[in-house]
Amino acid sequence: MSRPRVVVAGLGDSGVLTAIKLARHADVVGISAKPGLLSGQELGMRLSRPQEWARYNWIPFHRFNGLDRVRTVHGILTGLDLAARKVLVTTADGAVVAEPYDALVISTGVSNGFWRRPHLQSADEITTDLGAAHTRLASAASVIVVGGGAAAVSSAANIAKTWPDKRVDLYFPGERALAQHHPRVWDRIGRQLADLGVGLHAGHRAVLPDGFACDEITDAPVRWSTGQPEATGDAVLWAVGRVTPNTRWLPEELLDERGFVRVTPELRVPSAPGVFAIGDVAATDPLRSSARNRADGLLARNVRAHFTDKPLRAYRPASRRWGSVLGPQADGLEVFTPKGQAFRFPGWSIDRVLMPWIVWRGFYRGVRPEPAPRN
Repeated sequence: MSRPRVVVAGLGDSGVLTAIKLARHADVVGISAKPGLLSGQELGMRLSRPQEWARYNWIPFHRFNGLDRVRTVHGILTGLDLAARKVLVTTADGAVVAEPYDALVISTGVSNGFWRRPHLQSADEITTDLGAAHTRLASAASVIVVGGGAAAVSSAANIAKTWPDKRVDLYFPGERALAQHHPRVWDRIGRQLADLGVGLHAGHRAVLPDGFACDEITDAPVRWSTGQPEATGDAVLWAVGRVTPNTRWLPEELLDERGFVRVTPELRVPSAPGVFAIGDVAATDPLRSSARNRADGLLARNVRAHFTDKPLRAYRPASRRWGSVLGPQADGLEVFTPKGQAFRFPGWSIDRVLMPWIVWRGFYRGVRPEPAPRN
């Protein structure tokens, strides 16, 4: 009996993990606008320490042992034919191809600022983007960060740590930042930001310029709909959580009113046999939490169960965001539970234990070292 064919549309964190788990049981084709895993996580580290960030979060596909059985296609998804069970792709060389599937996993994620965009990029273009944002902030004497989520908080903290002589101010709309985390998390992180000299400005909701997609670092004054005087800085980083699902290639009947992919508790797409969705693009719950709660294992099991007509299991979302907020630091990595409890991986363990053994081997089933440059 021939092996079923699974197309994984989108090879971000969730897509790569799902493809790896399915590769032992099916012929898997992964489609990505990037030539490797380009994570949207740890924005603060990406901006302040791009080379160190890239070691953990920008990994070409050929380095993943678990993707050896997966055929990857570098291109842009342009359409889905549900009746014919095919996805349409415009490849990096301009060809238009149709990839047939027995099961389709939609994991195309969301666009959010300049650090999460769905456009086609080469490895060199990604490296140039990483350096450009870092250089822009390095040259600024004062930085304003607008937003109250983890990306904004992490950016403010990491910028202040990397460049202690800069004036860094964080503006957020509520009484506290990190509103989707347990209150204990902001209590702890807020104190750390204050210790770093970051100005904390609660109750500031920014007025977004008409047509502005929050996808660039600006220097114009920031105005507030909440009545405060405008704020000025040499660089303004917009991390306001304005996300757009990468679903323009999908039929409208698969989407909810905001453009996210509708799913059942089993991560199936209703009225689309053999189609599943995972990650930030999937409307699982208000936090769209399947991107951060290891739902890839459940989804891979459900895809296999779909082929054998076995019962599917339901995904149970977390009620709060959890995990790291500030990312790896010299003194370690602090991680929070959904109940706001903090535990720390010591600094020495990040490169010796956490990344090589827990993340790269445990989650991704092995990541090959980057080849040494030739002399």
